[in-house]
Amino acid sequence: MNSVEGLLTQIRGLSSTASDVLSLQNVLKQADESLHAKSTRLLPFLDQLDPSKHSLGYLYFLEACTAGPVTTESASSFVLIIARFISSCVAEQIRLAPDKFISVCKRFKDQVLLLEEPLRGVAPMLTAVRKLQSSTEHLTTLHPEFLLLCLLAKCYKTGLSILEEDIFEVDQPRDLYLYCYYGGMICIGQKCFRKALELLHNVVTAPMSTINAIAVEAYKKYILVSLIHHGQLSTSLPKYASGVAQRNLKSLCLSYMELANSYNNGKIADLETYVQANMEKFGSDNNLGLVKQVVSSIYKRNIQRLTQTYLTLSLQDIANTVQLNSPKEAEMHVLQMIQDGEIYATINQKDGMVRFVEDPELYKTCEMIEHIDLSIQRLMTLSNKLTVMDELISCDPLYLGKAGRERQRFDFDDFDSVPQRFNI
Repeated sequence: MNSVEGLLTQIRGLSSTASDVLSLQNVLKQADESLHAKSTRLLPFLDQLDPSKHSLGYLYFLEACTAGPVTTESASSFVLIIARFISSCVAEQIRLAPDKFISVCKRFKDQVLLLEEPLRGVAPMLTAVRKLQSSTEHLTTLHPEFLLLCLLAKCYKTGLSILEEDIFEVDQPRDLYLYCYYGGMICIGQKCFRKALELLHNVVTAPMSTINAIAVEAYKKYILVSLIHHGQLSTSLPKYASGVAQRNLKSLCLSYMELANSYNNGKIADLETYVQANMEKFGSDNNLGLVKQVVSSIYKRNIQRLTQTYLTLSLQDIANTVQLNSPKEAEMHVLQMIQDGEIYATINQKDGMVRFVEDPELYKTCEMIEHIDLSIQRLMTLSNKLTVMDELISCDPLYLGKAGRERQRFDFDDFDSVPQRFNI
């Protein structure tokens, strides 16, 4: 083990300055194969390194140590070691070996799941994401891993913390699919249906050359959330969705498309019958809870339709039209919808009448003006980002080469002559 001792000496001597760390990186790359060959005997040597000072060297040793199969007994000690490393490592050093760091973090996730304690992995994985990111606009491979742990631990609010950030830089397409899919599920757990729709929509419309399981599962949830949030489903995907998605997604989600058709008819009995007949299918997809929310939401949608026809209606009439059991149940639904801002109405308790009114928002309060101003600033920032990205793409050699090959060739006769008034 003299070679390992010599490597430890080099790690301790070449971890102080940026130039030393770059030299150390070359040394570690050359020693990587021999470290993996001795992986079962490296664990005691970690105590001779300080993860807060020798982060790069510690990472190489730790990655080699965790490369082999891990038992439940050893997983507990490895989880503590990796969590300590993630917490104390220097971001600038671990970014020199991102693949190693990602590998260690993924094994950390596997080990907390092996211990059936996903909650233990949430905080360290969030720290890992922040240290690996070059900026908050950068989507790393660890984002989906963090969101998965949040889902399994039911830490939805913690997951929302990174979903609020705008992403402009993606390492791998699969990372984006999983990030949006898991993010959509977290938003569903928090009843943030609008944000969930946005994320699931990104999965469904993302570029793809072949259909993938993530997009299919995302489209199933997209259908259900659309019915819950909007009370309807657009039957066609937008033009910018890939041809593969437009041709295949509907046929792969027939049960959900038929559910949407039954929902649009507005007949509660028919919808409940269809759900009951397909209970096993929805359960096997882990979507039964969402389907039940769809059934519950149809009462709200039918009440909303009444606001488009009537100005005043009794609670008894609402109960009869919407197929509720009693006026009291109708009152509870109307009150909840008023509280959620889904309708604007007043209830006269004396005669049991409901009066539907217009949106009272006049859009001239200080809060509303501030909200509009923030929205405008965000749109301006986004516009500037798109301009920069467009300029970068227009200068990209790969894009120019592809555009040049696909560009149609025209003869001069194909163009209209310049109008006389524009002649110089």
